[in-house]
Amino acid sequence: MDLTLLRQRTAAAGLVLRGAFHPDAGDGGDAGTLALLGFAGARGWSDFAASPEALDGAPDPLDRWSRRVIDALAASLGGAALYPFGGPPWHPFQRWAQRAEPVHSSPLGILIHPDWGLWHSYRGAIALPERLDLPPPDPRPSPCDACVARPCLSTCPVGAFTTAGYDVAGCAAHIASAAGADCMASGCAARRACPVGAEHRHGAAQAAFHMRAFRASRASSAALRATPQR
Repeated sequence: MDLTLLRQRTAAAGLVLRGAFHPDAGDGGDAGTLALLGFAGARGWSDFAASPEALDGAPDPLDRWSRRVIDALAASLGGAALYPFGGPPWHPFQRWAQRAEPVHSSPLGILIHPDWGLWHSYRGAIALPERLDLPPPDPRPSPCDACVARPCLSTCPVGAFTTAGYDVAGCAAHIASAAGADCMASGCAARRACPVGAEHRHGAAQAAFHMRAFRASRASSAALRATPQR
């Protein structure tokens, strides 16, 4: 197994190899290499959109698709599949991502990549027993360091993003109202304002899917909080 073959096998499964690193004792387990898998721009989206999980109307289609695909890939490679959802335990995917490729925290709280901008995600990881040969770490700094205007902080219609943090409740209330129709249909306005990787912005179907998932998760959380505890 080498990195080229791993990248090919990942692409054949409908995902993008998002980088890899050699874990240490602080990462838990005894894997030789930890490879992160996900989407980058529109790459990977079409495979999911045509899947049985995307079309069956059942809850959590993307998580179910990710488990099916990554479980199978991990088994074929003799590795173990790990996920950023379904915990506990909750795996430190943001920390892993920053070891695997040149991603950095952005003012929106989303990891930003010099090429993909904010238009990428991690769907899982595979802990491989062997220690693969990996290229040196990519030293590119955060593109936010050179961004003076920071339109991501001034574009949100309800000012949900500030240097003080993210007003999740304000954002959720906005997209649940008629005024939030543009964000629901085209994706978060603040995220779209970022100029980095703008050519990789999600298409309408991909953006709307993720916004519906976010709105549903907020509604579910609100309903859970409102349920009397026995």
